[in-house]
Amino acid sequence: MQGKVDICGVSTAQLRVLSQEETDMLLRRSSQGDLHARQALIEGNLRLVLSVIQRFDKRGESPDDLFQVGCIGLMKAIANFDADKCVRFSTYGVPMIAGEVRRYLRDNSVIRVSRSIRDVAYKVLQCKEALTASLGREPTLEEIARSLDLPREEVSQALDAVCAPVSLYDSVYSDGGDPLTVMDQVQDTKNIEPNWMEHITLSNAFRALSPREKEILSLRFYSGKTQMEVASRLGISQAQVSRLEKGAIAAMRKSVSVS
Repeated sequence: MQGKVDICGVSTAQLRVLSQEETDMLLRRSSQGDLHARQALIEGNLRLVLSVIQRFDKRGESPDDLFQVGCIGLMKAIANFDADKCVRFSTYGVPMIAGEVRRYLRDNSVIRVSRSIRDVAYKVLQCKEALTASLGREPTLEEIARSLDLPREEVSQALDAVCAPVSLYDSVYSDGGDPLTVMDQVQDTKNIEPNWMEHITLSNAFRALSPREKEILSLRFYSGKTQMEVASRLGISQAQVSRLEKGAIAAMRKSVSVS
């Protein structure tokens, strides 16, 4: 969003900024039903909306959409603000705007999570915002969990559930040359070349066996049956099972060594 000048048709370079005295006066008039004062408050706090949505500029959402959602949060803050309390409007408005944006992102996430987890996540984000304001720093998971009387694992899972997904092609580092992407940092420990080559070779060797040999090896090494149990199931002797098993294994070893 850096260098953005026009957003939703509004020139951000020309946004008005209200003084504290103007804000207090307009808030009192707005609370008495003055629509002109309410409009002036909205226009005078659009920079506040812009500063809040810049926190979410890496979520992949349109800045115009986030700005409109932030304006809804601003209007809610104006409608609910108590001018008689000794609190700056920005102190009250920022969490309201951020909460509205987070709710929008949560409800429009490309990854669908259950309503119960989203509700927990919303409470966690609200608690995190409040603790950050009171502590003057980011709270730990333990502090959030203690404040909400929830298990630490549930808090962690709720936060993970509403995190924006990251593309494997997102750049994580660049020194002027080819950027290093997330994909470059992810190692596939299951499908690395030696493993899948061995899997293919073994699969081919197994397919070359006779149906009886396949059945014996499956019962012995996948089902964990003893030779006596296999013999009883197939209606042959234990000696025949042993001979067929050894022959099948020898055939597979030969096939693998040839490959």
